[in-house]
Parts: sequence; C-alpha cells; structure tokens
Amino acid sequence: MEKLLNGVKVVEFEGLGPAPFAAMCLGDMGAQVFRICRKAPETPGFWLNRNREHHALDLKTEAGRQAALTLIAGADVLIEGFRPGKMEALGLGPEEAFAVNPALIYGRMTGWGQEGPMRGLAGHDLNFLAMTGLLSLMGHRDRPPTPPLNLVSDFGGGGMYLAFGIACALWQARTTGRGTVIDAAMVHGTSHLATFVHQRRAEGVFRDQREANPLDGGAPYYRVYACKDGGWMAIAAVEPQFWKTAVALLDLPGDFVGWQADRDRWPEMIAALTERFATRPRHHWESVFNGADACVSPVLSIDEAVNHPQIGPYFERMGALARPRPAPLLTPPGGS
Repeated sequence: MEKLLNGVKVVEFEGLGPAPFAAMCLGDMGAQVFRICRKAPETPGFWLNRNREHHALDLKTEAGRQAALTLIAGADVLIEGFRPGKMEALGLGPEEAFAVNPALIYGRMTGWGQEGPMRGLAGHDLNFLAMTGLLSLMGHRDRPPTPPLNLVSDFGGGGMYLAFGIACALWQARTTGRGTVIDAAMVHGTSHLATFVHQRRAEGVFRDQREANPLDGGAPYYRVYACKDGGWMAIAAVEPQFWKTAVALLDLPGDFVGWQADRDRWPEMIAALTERFATRPRHHWESVFNGADACVSPVLSIDEAVNHPQIGPYFERMGALARPRPAPLLTPPGGS
C-alpha cells in the first residue's frame, strides 16, 4: 500500500527524544524529513533518526537562517524541540515561518509548555511525570514511587501527541490553506493520557495511594508474581470470567471467584497467589495457561519477545538486530 504521507515534507530541527520520535513516525508513514543539524552524521540513522536528509547549517549566521527559511518555505511541517523562545531568538519563530509559508504546520515539543512559570526550565521524562501527579501512583506502597521507562511522558505524552496534532493540522491545511502552531507539552499529553484515572477519581472509586486500586497492582487479579526459577507471570484477569478460569487453573479455592471485588480479601488472595506461583518455574505456568482465556502471560525478556511467534512479526530484522516495524500497520481494503 502506498504510504499515506507520501508527498508531505517535514523540516525537523535536530533534537533529542520525543521530537525526533514524532518525525520518525511521520517518516515511517511516507513523509520526507529534512533535518537541520549542526553536523551531518557519517552514517545513516537506524533507529529514531532514520529516514532523514541532513542539512548542516549554522543558524547563528544570516546565511544559515536564510537557508533554513528556504527549506521551511517548501515544507508542510516544521518540528522543533527547543526551550520556549529559542526559535524566536534565532529568527525562525512562527512569525518568520508563516511569513514565508502561511500553510505551515509549526510543531513545538516542550516538557512544560510555551507558557507558565516553569516554561524555561530543563527537565526529563521523570520530572514531567512527577509533576503531573501520576508518578505518585506508580510502584509499591512501601517504597518510593517507581520510575517507569521513559515511555510515558517522553514518547507517549510527548512524541505521539505531537505526531497526532500534526496529522490533524495537515488535514486542515490541505482543506483551508491555513497553518497551525502545535503546542505539544509533555505534561499536557501525559495528563491527557491519564483521563481514565482522572475520571475514576472524579467518580470516587480511585484511591490516591499505590497498590490500592484494581489496575495498579493492588488487586490479586492484576499483578505480577514471581515463579520458583526467578521468572515472572503477569495476571490481568479483570473480567470475572477470566478470573474464574485463572483461579481454576491455579487450583485455588473457589471462593476466590466471588471475592474478586472484595478489597478486604485482596491481601489474603495476593498471599495465596504469591505462594502458588512460587511453587513452580515459569515454563510450568506457561504450559498451564497456554491457550487459556485467562489473561495470564509470562513476563518475557526483550530477546524472548522479538523471537516469540506472536510478538516477533512486529519486528524487522536488521542483521543480528531486531527493530520495531513502523506502526500501525496499514493495508488496503481486502489486503493482507
């Protein structure tokens, strides 16, 4: 199938993390990405920096600025991940960009946003996640909040929201000829990702503490358990029918099925599941739950995942390495 963004031209100002990820996503869908950088790399990018045409420019010179404006004038999209005010200081802010290209999509990736008292401060994924309040809900209740991999704010709340905003704005630009500024702030995107959590709090059914809720490890049916050999099994038997199957396959008391929603019983059931999983190695439990509709899965290593018959097809082999394929997969009607 022809890639959906064929013909779209993106000017990306060199950066780190979520902004390059957004450009990568657009490039994977067919967009032509021109990266403005200090120095062109000696070898082509393989991961986040793939599918780029590099232009080494000194943006502090008038010649470099004019060269950048020339690229911007012929582009559909601009992506920058600098601190607020940096592009304006270079003479490449929205005012200058729209002057040469009124239909431009001007994508801005920041941690804190373009406005507010913290707008100019540095930060990383963990800082942004911490300030949304969501980090306080992650991890074990008897330990400090656990830093997840930098997927939540950097790439989920940041890069993906920037790419989504650009895709939406492209539609408007193509139909109206008007450009748009996309202000993708990681604290905003992360908070939006957590709409479900905010909803449950508003409904009065979410407790603001770790391991106290159905989906944060507080429930026996949504938790990771250690096996005898040091491996792990993840159980997410949220719906009653799956929990019933899991209880049966684990040979646990039938009363556990009716106690699923009883928070007072959760510690007792967690202790029982912990003890049961610890009696056998992971491969034993894998065989027990193989093919069963119980929402119980082994916790695979990365190497195991890329070689698994279900997960492996979503990777492409690059010699000895495995790289996630562009996502999502696109097929024409009736295609495969």
